[in-house]
Amino acid sequence: MAVRKLKPNTPGQRHKVARSFDEVTTSNPEKSLLVKQKRTGGRNDRGKMTIRHVGGGHKQRYRIIDFKRNKFGIPAKVATIEYDPNRTAYIALLNYMDGEKRYIISPEGLKVGMELFSGDKAPINVGNSLPLSNIPLGTLIHNIELRPGQGGILVRSAGSYAQLMAKDGKYATIKLASGEIRQILMTCLATIGTVSNSQNQLQVSGKAGRSRWKGRRPRVRSTVMNPVDHPMGGGEGKHSGGIPRSKNGIPAKGYKTRNKKKASDKYIIERRKKK
Repeated sequence: MAVRKLKPNTPGQRHKVARSFDEVTTSNPEKSLLVKQKRTGGRNDRGKMTIRHVGGGHKQRYRIIDFKRNKFGIPAKVATIEYDPNRTAYIALLNYMDGEKRYIISPEGLKVGMELFSGDKAPINVGNSLPLSNIPLGTLIHNIELRPGQGGILVRSAGSYAQLMAKDGKYATIKLASGEIRQILMTCLATIGTVSNSQNQLQVSGKAGRSRWKGRRPRVRSTVMNPVDHPMGGGEGKHSGGIPRSKNGIPAKGYKTRNKKKASDKYIIERRKKK
């Protein structure tokens, strides 16, 4: 995927860097895989605002994505590669031989007309989904399960990937993009390849209005609030606000919030790298 710099015809386009959508083959989604999305505006069921900076935005429909890849042994042909407003990666529409249609996260290098498989006997090709026990060491993978049959929950955003490092007993060791090294059961499924749209981070919005189209409302700085609204508010004149902390009083800048007795700690061999 490439990005393109726009001509400065308007102030909003002067610094804008947009996607080129070279990989996308259609703009019409599969209607049977669309569902409505309820808008909350950051409010809960009682109307109280629980999440700030949320509201408005363009109307979107959710695309039902197959993260489980549980149609084992049934070949599927790639029909289209599409844009999805709900995620940074592109999605691919698969037509299975038994007539069913499903969306998957599109990996880098996937083309229309390619045949995909999932299961133990699937070949080691881009887009195929296999148990970790059947994947060679050093392979780049994405859409990784943490529990067998749960569906992929790791490594799903644009351009991301993990690497299969080792196999020991019933666990496989993978290295995530953050630098974290952890163990996952060998029976968990993972998909071969890296996620599409790798240059997503090079995009530049160009104007504040694009954040509003995405449903992101303006963020008010904590130091300009009153003490009743935020721990860092108040003070005479411009004030630093003291120790950086959230609205709930939890310190920022490196304060550890993870439970020291969390059960999954024993599967994490090395914590993520600090930036």
